[in-house]
Amino acid sequence: MSFPLLTAAAAVPAIGAIATAALPAAKRTAAKWLALLFSLATLVLALVIAVRFDPGGEGPYQLTESHAWIRDFGVRYELGVDGIAVALIALTAVLIPFVILAGWHDADPLEAATPDRRWRPTQGFFALILAVEAMVVLSFEATDVFLFYIFFEAMLIPMYFLIGGFGDRAGPDGEEQAAGRRSYAAVKFLLYNLAGGLIMLAAVIGLYAVTADQLGTGTFSLQRIVEARAAGELDMATGTERLLFLGFFFAFAVKAPLWPLHTWLPGAMGESTAPVAVLITAVVDKVGTFAMLRFCLQLFPEASAWATPAILVLALISIVYGALLAVAQRDIKRLIAYASISHFGFIILGIFAMTSQGQGGATLYMVNHGLSTAALMLVAGFLISRRGSRMITDFGGVQKVAPLLAGTFLIGGLATLSLPGLAPFISEFLVLVGTFSRYPVIGVIATSGIVLAALYVLVLYQRTMTGPVKAEVKSMPDLRVRELVVVAPLVALLICLGVYPKPLTDIVNPAVQHTLSVVDEQDPQPTVQVNAVPGGDRDGHTVNDRDAEAAK
Repeated sequence: MSFPLLTAAAAVPAIGAIATAALPAAKRTAAKWLALLFSLATLVLALVIAVRFDPGGEGPYQLTESHAWIRDFGVRYELGVDGIAVALIALTAVLIPFVILAGWHDADPLEAATPDRRWRPTQGFFALILAVEAMVVLSFEATDVFLFYIFFEAMLIPMYFLIGGFGDRAGPDGEEQAAGRRSYAAVKFLLYNLAGGLIMLAAVIGLYAVTADQLGTGTFSLQRIVEARAAGELDMATGTERLLFLGFFFAFAVKAPLWPLHTWLPGAMGESTAPVAVLITAVVDKVGTFAMLRFCLQLFPEASAWATPAILVLALISIVYGALLAVAQRDIKRLIAYASISHFGFIILGIFAMTSQGQGGATLYMVNHGLSTAALMLVAGFLISRRGSRMITDFGGVQKVAPLLAGTFLIGGLATLSLPGLAPFISEFLVLVGTFSRYPVIGVIATSGIVLAALYVLVLYQRTMTGPVKAEVKSMPDLRVRELVVVAPLVALLICLGVYPKPLTDIVNPAVQHTLSVVDEQDPQPTVQVNAVPGGDRDGHTVNDRDAEAAK
């Protein structure tokens, strides 16, 4: 047997979580270094996966593993990766070491605090981060629907404790009120996502019943179901397929988050520490949009086409609504949260535009949004920890006393507004091009999100970094060595992928083409007018007209 590389990529952080949690309470520093070591080992495995993956290889999935698990119910331990999964596994593995470094002191014991906050188990904090990484990686690898569902839901447990138990200390009010807000945000996060998961579970069971009825043996294997549909062995009734699609999509839309199921995100990100906020929006939420591509479109192609107009409208509302609320925010972290809602609207818009440019851009957007949000949020976290407040009005003139901090904050902000030359620009451009080619009105309206992004990012920078230096900011230190180690690689990746995105597009594009072939969609062909006669050639025919006649 070949080495189970995909299993190892998820097992290493899981083992790291157990080992870190098992350390004695006094070994706080050892726990930090152990967690960092296991996250770096996972990064090495992710890079090996990327190197071993062949974009031009045969079959939709590579590095596959398949073993019987629950035979009586057709559940198998099936793993496999396409280019989209490889890119997102690499994103996750790259970000987790920076999350750990950025949160190096976030779980240190408090000298003076309310009774429920005196014990901050450092080991538990870092163990939970590694546990989330393991579950997210397995979610990207799973090609068995039931296996995916287990880890899709299981990741909620460590995230709940990270939000509620290790929340942000900054804020103008007392620790007791802050603890209450953290608990509320954690419970809301859990309830929203559990509700989506329960509805998805009903759809998963329904999918099994349909396959058992038509194939003779029930199965959760994504590849088996797709192949059976292509061969005509599996033909779902229209109503059944649409109900199952809605069950899956609802859960993914909550996780994404898509308007109007987004309301848990601003509170969860606002009350979390900056590293945990990055974990939420740059890592965990990507599972929702990834699953739309892998499961919604491939399992239910007819229902996906049926629901596309409504989903495009919801995505468009998310883009404009999130950007408008970001403009109105006074809290730095909530501003970044609403900006992320707007960006997820672009991702979902690209997915359901059903074009190669749109879906390719959406996949790149997942990766690039993760990098840009991580850079901006982590620098914002450093800024907030220095001032002890996350309110925009409490800052001013930071660039005069901490130029490195202000400079990296600006780069993260410019990436967030998709400045040309930085990685998110090409993603947003492809999404808009892919959308416009099929839905021009929606594509035009979506561009308003770009204008609003420039507004909220530049106003945020102006109010916090420029102007007179406030008294509370005068003694603010610049970025330290550990903080530079966190931010500098993210800035470098944003610039490199902005200037030369080809390595990423080469990995992603074949998977996008496979998805489009499964849903039986092709890129719309533009009508090109030639010669002097309006609308076509000298005979009044367009290029497409002549091609059609030649084909006949």
